[in-house]
Amino acid sequence: MATFATSDQLLVIIDPVARRWDGESVRIAKDVLSAGAASTKVCLPEDQEEFARVLARRGSRRPVVVGDDRALMRAVALLHRQRALAETVLSVVPVGAGLGVSHALGVPSGAVAAARAVLDGAERRLDVLVDDSDGVVLGALRIPPVPLAAQSEPTVAEAGLAQGGGHPWLRTYQSLFRTLVPSRPSRLSAAPATPGPARLRIEVDGVTLVDLDQPVEAVSVTPGPSGTAFVRVRPLSLGAVAVPLEARGRTVTVSGADFRYRADAAVAGPVRVRTWTVREGALGLMLPGSA
Repeated sequence: MATFATSDQLLVIIDPVARRWDGESVRIAKDVLSAGAASTKVCLPEDQEEFARVLARRGSRRPVVVGDDRALMRAVALLHRQRALAETVLSVVPVGAGLGVSHALGVPSGAVAAARAVLDGAERRLDVLVDDSDGVVLGALRIPPVPLAAQSEPTVAEAGLAQGGGHPWLRTYQSLFRTLVPSRPSRLSAAPATPGPARLRIEVDGVTLVDLDQPVEAVSVTPGPSGTAFVRVRPLSLGAVAVPLEARGRTVTVSGADFRYRADAAVAGPVRVRTWTVREGALGLMLPGSA
C-alpha cells in the first residue's frame, strides 16, 4: 500500500451536479485541497463531454472527482476505456444525492474528511468487475435490477434548496417545494418496480450453478478478496424456503431471456448474455490510512 505526500499536484474535477446540489461542501473541499497540495488545478466542466476532455488531459496530475456516485463511475469508465485505470490513483470527495457506492468503498462521507483522505490517505487497490462490453462494476451487480433508492439528478431549484438546508426558513420552503412539485422518474431504473422470477443460466468459471429449468428470484455478484467474485443466487421458492446457491470464481456468465441488471447505481440491458471478469487490484483509490 503506497502513501502519498501532500505535495502532490492535483486535478480537481468538480461535477456540475455537485455544484448545484451542495455548493458549500464543494467550496469546503476545494479550500482544503488547495491549502494542502503544492499545486491544485480546479476544473468546472459543464457537461459529460467536457468532463471527459478534462480527465483525458490530466497529464501528471492526480485526479480528484468532487461529485456523486455517477461522477465517480463516469471517471472510472473513462479511465478504463483509455486503458489508464490501473496506472491512475483516483480520489473522490462525495457530494450529491447518490453516494452509496463511494461510502461502500470506504470513502469518508464529510467533505473535510474526504478531502483529508485525498491529501494524507493511502492508495488501496480494489478489485472490479469488467464485462464483455467494457462496462465496469465497482461494488455490486444485481439481477433483476430492483430499484435501490435511485436518485434522479436534481433540478436547479432543488439544488438551490439543498444548499440552503441549514436555514429553518429554507427548510420550510424545501418541504413546500417537494409537496407541490411531483417527483420525476429516475433515469437510473428502466426496469419494473416488481420484476418477476427469471429463467437464467448462471455459470461460474465455466461450471453451471443454475440452469434455465430453475426460475430464480434474485442474483447478486460482488468482487471478493483475492481476485474472485462472490455469486449468490436465490431460487424461486415454491412453498418451502429455497436455499440460496453460492459460488466464487473469476468469471461469471449469465444467459437466457432478455434481462436487465443493476451495476452499482445504473441499470443496463436488456441483454441475452453477459460475462463479467474480475480484474484484481484494477482500481487504485485514495482512502483514509486505516481503511
